[in-house]
Order: sequence, then structure tokens, then C-alpha cells
Amino acid sequence: MGKKRIKDTDTESQKKSSQKKYDNKKKPVTKKKERKNITKAKVYVYCSYNNTIITFTDYSGDVFAMSSSGCVGFHGSKKGTAFAATKAAYDAFQKASRFGVQEAIAIVKGVGMGRRAAVKGLRTAGLIITSLSDLTPIAHNGCRPRKKPRGS
Repeated sequence: MGKKRIKDTDTESQKKSSQKKYDNKKKPVTKKKERKNITKAKVYVYCSYNNTIITFTDYSGDVFAMSSSGCVGFHGSKKGTAFAATKAAYDAFQKASRFGVQEAIAIVKGVGMGRRAAVKGLRTAGLIITSLSDLTPIAHNGCRPRKKPRGS
């Protein structure tokens, strides 16, 4: 029935010794992350019927900035419009300009309404487009169809 009493001096000394253990450790030195300075980049503009996605990459293919109609704040069927593509392009260039992008190669894919609008939005934002290419995939009759069943 008797409760054991712990001396206050013992707990205080334990606290002090545990604090000393942690105080002796050196704090890790973190280097400040250097921001890449990319003057020339590739811009991929993908336009579907429902959305427009603009991606900035360097020449090795590493993505450093991107935006889409949904990122800008459009919802539903408004994401596929030319106006939404222009806003997305402007937003993507604002993010990319922090890295020092001044000129770029534009590569357009897809069949949406925002194809021209996105490229125009990039130019009005201040990007110098050195070349513009269209890499929309085109179907060419695909693979060979199945053999028809006999008797029909």
C-alpha cells in the first residue's frame, strides 16, 4: 500500500545529463540550394479537348516549371477553351522566368482549341520562340485486324 517516493534531486540530475548528451552533438550544416540559371529551354504544349498543359524543360529533359488550365483556376469544360490556354501559358512562363528563361523551342501536341492560343500567350508574356514544331501523333491504319470467322 505504500507508494515509493522518487527523490526530486534524482530526476533533475537525470534531466540535466540527458540534455548534455544532445547539446554536445553538432548541428548539420545545410548548404543553400543553388537555383539553376537556364536561358534556353524547351516548351511542350499539350492540348486535348478537355485541358491544356504547358511544361518547361531544359535540354536534358528535366522539368522545372509547368502549368495547366486547371492550375490557373478553370473548371469543367472551360479548361478546354483558348482563353484558359492563354492564361496557363502566361502562368507557366511566370514560373519559368524565375529560372532565367528567355528563349525556347516550342513543341505542340494534341488537337484542342488552345494550340495557337497557348503559343500566342507565351509570346505575349515575353518568351522568344526560336522554333515551333507540331508533333501531334497521327494514326496510320494501325495494326492488322483479326481474321474473320469462317461461315460468315
